[in-house]
This record gives sequence, structure tokens and C-alpha cells, in this order.
Amino acid sequence: MVESLISISEVSDTAIWMAAYRAEESLRPDALFTDPIAEKLAGELRAAVLSSKVAVPGSRDGWPPVVRTALIDSLITRSLTEGCDRVLNLAAGWDTRPYRLDLPPALSWFEVDLPKIIDAKNRVLADEVPRCRVTRGSVDLTDPAASAAVVTAMADGARQPLVITEGLLQYLEPAEVRALSEILLAAGIRWWITDLWTPSMLRLVNRTMGRHLGQARWAFGPARGVDFFQGWTRVDGESIFSAAARWRRSPVWLRSAAVLPGALLRSGVVRLRVAE
Repeated sequence: MVESLISISEVSDTAIWMAAYRAEESLRPDALFTDPIAEKLAGELRAAVLSSKVAVPGSRDGWPPVVRTALIDSLITRSLTEGCDRVLNLAAGWDTRPYRLDLPPALSWFEVDLPKIIDAKNRVLADEVPRCRVTRGSVDLTDPAASAAVVTAMADGARQPLVITEGLLQYLEPAEVRALSEILLAAGIRWWITDLWTPSMLRLVNRTMGRHLGQARWAFGPARGVDFFQGWTRVDGESIFSAAARWRRSPVWLRSAAVLPGALLRSGVVRLRVAE
């Protein structure tokens, strides 16, 4: 079982990594966030994941996904203050934001992922109380017709819905990302929060982790960044490397480089809005 999580066979297997890193971050005195449920989700596999050298290129402490989590938390909060009235988390994995963020109780929060993730999450979190209204459903996001039906249904009736695709797009082919973008536009999505990685990072991850990723190798690293997304405009966001340096999460040797301009720093979290 431990080996199956270190040598992953599909994208959903990475969810346990993220829970383990959130649990570890939550123990720090200067934690960027606190996720008391992450320990339950990571369970006995947490130690094996955190001791693995392959979980994140060049890092055992998972600082890139930790920083990404904190940046997305901030953008979600900002969207809520700007009128967001519904959240759709696609490929939600073991995300626990409905249980730990300060959310309006009347907010509708939808999560979708593969059936095995949704079934396990419903079972493990059965006794936990979310801070808003949470609904989960299963869908294969590489199936355009199924994705369109689910997204359209979830967004129905919302005035300014937000979509989150944390840790998803890099595993899709460019054509699949474009199809998803068109689905979100057609469904009336207002904001879209996602992480984007440069082609150089895509090559680095596949070169250093390729034998462990199996069928879940990275495939999407747009050379034009947010310009790839027709019909959307960038509202805000930040480089993961710059934020990691500011929060002292990245290795010391990388922090000085994070203040310099460069292609690497374009890897980060962005919030897109429908172009007007």
C-alpha cells in the first residue's frame, strides 16, 4: 500500500501526499494554515510519504504544495469578499477547506473527483462538520460530456461561481484543458483559481519523478502562461517560488533566486476572471 502511494498509478494517488504535507505544516509554530483533519486523512501512511525522496522534486517537506495551498486559501477568501456565492472544486482530492476556512454557512461548496476518492472521503469525514454546505459527486474530468453536465448542474442558479482546479491541469493534455475552459465559460463561471507551471518545470518534474508518476506524468505547461486561456483574463496571483521565499518555506539556497525575474518564477497560482 505504501509503495503504491510512492509509485503512483493515477492522479488521484497524489491526494495522500497533499494531506501529509498539510498535516506536517499544521504542526509548525509559524504555520501558514491549520488543517486538523489532514492527520486523519494521511493516517499511518504519513510517515512513509514524508520520508520519501520522490514526493516533490528536491524536497522532503512538500513546501511547493504547502505554499500553493496557502495562496489558494487567500484567493478564495478574496473571491468571497467580492461576491462569490458558490465554489466548485474540481479534482478536490483530500482537500478540507470547507472544514477549516472561515466560510459563510449558507455558501454552497461542491467537490468532484473520481469515485474511489469521493467514496473514501465521505466515509472518513462522516463525523466531521463542515462550515458551509458541502455536496460531493464523482466524475471523470477527462470526459468532456460528463464534465459539462456536472459543472453545469453545480453552477446552476449561482450568480458568481468560482471554480478551483488545484493540482489538476498539469496532468491534462492541452486539448483537455482547452475543453475544460470552454465548459467553464459555457456554465457561467465567474472566477477560476488554478496553479500553472512553466514548460521548464514540466520537463523537470517528468525528468526527476517520471518513473514514479507512471500514467500520471505532467503534460500541461503552457509556454504562454495565462494567455493560453481564451475568454479569461488574469486578475491576480503570485509565484509559488516568490511566496515560498517570503514565508521561508523554500530551501535557503533558492530564496535569493526567488527575488530575481525568470521563467521559473512564472510557475504559480493565478485567479482568472471571465473576460469582459
